[in-house]
Amino acid sequence: MSIVEKALLKAQNRAASEEKKLSPSGQIVPVTPVSLVTPHQDSDAQVEPVARAVRARDRKTIRLDYAALRAVGALPPQEGEHRLAEEYRRIKRPLVARALDASADSNERSRLILVASAIAGDGKTFTSLNLALSLAREKDIHALLIDADFVKPQISTMLGIQRDAGLLDLLRDASLDVEALIQQTDVAGLTVLPAGLRSDTDTELLASKRMSQLMSQLLANDVRRIVVFDSAPLLLTNEARELAGAVGQVVLVVRAGVTPQQAVLGALGFIREGCSVGLVLSQVPRSGEGGYYDYGSYGSAGAGGGDSAEPPTAA
Repeated sequence: MSIVEKALLKAQNRAASEEKKLSPSGQIVPVTPVSLVTPHQDSDAQVEPVARAVRARDRKTIRLDYAALRAVGALPPQEGEHRLAEEYRRIKRPLVARALDASADSNERSRLILVASAIAGDGKTFTSLNLALSLAREKDIHALLIDADFVKPQISTMLGIQRDAGLLDLLRDASLDVEALIQQTDVAGLTVLPAGLRSDTDTELLASKRMSQLMSQLLANDVRRIVVFDSAPLLLTNEARELAGAVGQVVLVVRAGVTPQQAVLGALGFIREGCSVGLVLSQVPRSGEGGYYDYGSYGSAGAGGGDSAEPPTAA
């Protein structure tokens, strides 16, 4: 037998032995091959949407790792939790009032809330997560947080669901069940929908009739549901602008002393007429304390709801 033949036989024997593994009970169980993926590769790129949907549906409850979320700046430090909780109660009150107002012009769409910013770094993902957590504390509301920042899906990444089927898969494949892809968390009243697998037609998917149908279905399936979208910055992506046309309320996060006024005005210009707009002024300095969030109503886009485009200042 030649050296080559010996090497081949050795490789075949090794492969055969790796296919089986003894479990602690003595039973033989198959060993699932594991592929190595670099951080920049998406191992799901070739996976069929239905297969990805099944995997998402079978996931266990998402457990929020508060220490890890604080470490990446998604939650406030423990010593600032109470103060921030009070601030988000103030932020959510007008949003909830409009969402539950059956006489509102935007009707059920007021239960769809887009959290966006003009530019990156203004704190919109922080706002999305903390707003959703605050909404989940309401007795009569079920908060659904959707990761709609397809360029940087931070919500999905922080919760470890970045490879699961989500919003984009639902838009691409009408046979998928939206409720099967919505994932439970260990926070009562809070569920999450991942961003899903990207493609070259994300903007067209968001502008499609399927998007309108999906939003109506989300609201009809649970009359107590309020949906919070964590969006990309409005001035940076077409996807964010399409999302702004699908919702009834927009929360625009503006970083105090950093976001240019012209950028704020530009972002407001992408919000459809009649949509209720609120401005969250982030990282406003307080005497002797860290940054905090303040909220003010800008009115309805295109309806002259406010006589100045400048964000509200701290009281």
